[in-house]
Amino acid sequence: MKTFVSPSQRPDTGTVVAVGSFDGVHLGHQALIAQLKAKAREHRVPSVVYTFDPPTRVLTQGVEFLSTLPEKLELLARYGVDETIAASFTPEFAARPKAAFLEDLRQLHPRTVVVGEDFHFGKGREGSAEDLRLVSPEVVVVPIHGLGGEDIKSTRVREYLKVGDVEGARRLLGRHYDAQGVVVEGDRLGRTIGWPTANIRVPDGKALPLGVFAVVAVGDHGRWHGMANVGFRPTVNGVDRRFEVHLFDFEGDLYGQELQVKFFAFLRGEERFSGLDALKAQIGRDAQAARVALTDVR
Repeated sequence: MKTFVSPSQRPDTGTVVAVGSFDGVHLGHQALIAQLKAKAREHRVPSVVYTFDPPTRVLTQGVEFLSTLPEKLELLARYGVDETIAASFTPEFAARPKAAFLEDLRQLHPRTVVVGEDFHFGKGREGSAEDLRLVSPEVVVVPIHGLGGEDIKSTRVREYLKVGDVEGARRLLGRHYDAQGVVVEGDRLGRTIGWPTANIRVPDGKALPLGVFAVVAVGDHGRWHGMANVGFRPTVNGVDRRFEVHLFDFEGDLYGQELQVKFFAFLRGEERFSGLDALKAQIGRDAQAARVALTDVR
């Protein structure tokens, strides 16, 4: 998949364009992408996603994001998009009038523009799907998809993650929620109680579920079952949020390597224990529970 930061970078040819934040690339986004690809095949032109980094609501509402830009690009490529324009969504970009964004789209020579029904653009969200007809002969508005009586939206995914419901998030995403980050040195407390962990640093603002989870971690040199703790480590009076993963049956050094951690099952919330012995005993029970939860996962 080719990636650009502005419409002016790509070749001066026709396209079919989908516009939106695509945060998380959930099932609703995937349905929109399916429409994009179908129209691109019909017109025999590239399928292009015009998206924003960070997602618009991260800047305008201060929410956490579900996908970093590399994660989002990886997902868009996986779902078969030909090209992506990832515009830097700054306060200056957000303040542009709708006419400026329409000019961006005009440079793409869109045969069709595909958007969700709640799509707006320009300063104060003054632009709507109807305005897109000024730059494209066809505009396809995709209804918000539902599943089990609830709308599939990035906001809903974040709500599930906030309470640790990774299964609810999985249903709306169509895959297990994951976080990618580099293994950095921690305080090595886990080693002292027999449960060494990889301390994973993710970008600030990345949404993470709090608690203890059964996970699968994927790196350059392997794939492992394990358990993750995301939280503030109240037993040792921690003050910052940590993301720590214990990999079952692993020996070695992962410092400096990147891991992708997929959340499979919620085991329990974070607790304050009376001391390290009580914490160690609970971690042992967590490990048993995680192994059971991952029994059929290959």
